Amino acid sequence: MKIEFKANGVIKPMHSVGQPPTIGICDYKLFHYLKEIGVKYSRLHDVGGSFGRGIYVDIPNLFRDFDANPFAPANYDFTFTDLLLQALVDNDIEPYFRLGVTIENAAKIKAYRIYPPKDNLQWARICEGVIRHYTEGWGNGFKMKITHWEIWNEPENKEDPLENQMWRGTFQQYMELYKTASTYLKERFPHLMIGGYGSCGLYAKTKVYLNGSAPRDSRIEYLADCFEKFVDFISKNKCPLDFFSFHYYDKFDRIGEPIEYVRKVLDKAGFKKTELSLNEWKPTGDEIDSPQQAAHIAAALLIIQDSSLDDAEIYDARCGMGAYSPLFNPITYQPRRGYYALKAFNELYKRGKALKVTGLPKGVYGVGAKGKKDIALMLANCSGKTQKINLDNIKSCLLLDETHNLEDVPVPSVIEDNAVMLLTLA
Repeated sequence: MKIEFKANGVIKPMHSVGQPPTIGICDYKLFHYLKEIGVKYSRLHDVGGSFGRGIYVDIPNLFRDFDANPFAPANYDFTFTDLLLQALVDNDIEPYFRLGVTIENAAKIKAYRIYPPKDNLQWARICEGVIRHYTEGWGNGFKMKITHWEIWNEPENKEDPLENQMWRGTFQQYMELYKTASTYLKERFPHLMIGGYGSCGLYAKTKVYLNGSAPRDSRIEYLADCFEKFVDFISKNKCPLDFFSFHYYDKFDRIGEPIEYVRKVLDKAGFKKTELSLNEWKPTGDEIDSPQQAAHIAAALLIIQDSSLDDAEIYDARCGMGAYSPLFNPITYQPRRGYYALKAFNELYKRGKALKVTGLPKGVYGVGAKGKKDIALMLANCSGKTQKINLDNIKSCLLLDETHNLEDVPVPSVIEDNAVMLLTLA
């Protein structure tokens, strides 16, 4: 079958990231790596780990006495968050600001800052001060371009509030907070995007779950119920929702299914202009820094580019030891293979005009992009075997595999399994 291209809109910023690769406190020397691959957004959630290191981003770090006057700049502590955001902006990265708190993984033992605010309006006014500081220069602040302001994160993490690591209240309480804060902030900042809620995920709407081949899971079904309740609630209460954010941690090849479900539900409820933001995602089941992980990340990027999604932030760009650090090695401070998958996607993003690709073998994923002088074609082979490339007009090839980090190689006739290629075509 012959590979063919068809115009398909624009390449979207799917290669954005979660928290940036800080090293210790105030060491931002790795940020240039994000600039070099054209990262548009860095979502500021879980920045610095537990409690935001006590200094970054989280509302209790920025405003330490909840009962103080939110209209007095002296009651805010922006010191370290200022430095972080300035480092991002200096590297042409737009902060994606989560208004809320960092996850408390040990909340089952004791929870500290994940309880619902005792006064929703006071919380909204504090958020107003934060936004004014970073976008209007208030409180000796800045006039940064920060378009996304996200109200909390994963408030439905667990059905039982006593088990929840992000929100020690009911989901109804969260919806009431969203109603107050979103309405208040949108009235004051109509030009900015106000949204939420960082849903844990809509796995109950993937085909493998719907067809019964995945075991029933009450938590997964609860997550989907919360989303539908939220849409019904904000519709009845006429709340603004400029973007809806949600998460995905599952097999790479299912990533597009919950996206289309979200789009369908929002459209039906009248939120057709609401943007979709997959602001936490990572394929599961892969050994970190393996060729397979890089190929699965690349394939997921290509799948979501062809979806209804507007932006995506991989979780995440921290320079850490755990499974959620696919981009940087914390010992060498060098990029991992997953980073080069994002770098390949940036070559599409730079060219701008998206091309849908047909005629690829099953298990091979591809997206093209048309620039002023050439066409770029990104391929990820996750088929389990070597596949032939049926193209005659290849000018050059960059290869990402076990031995190449997106490096120039002779023009190929095949693509190996778990390899990613960036082909330049006449």
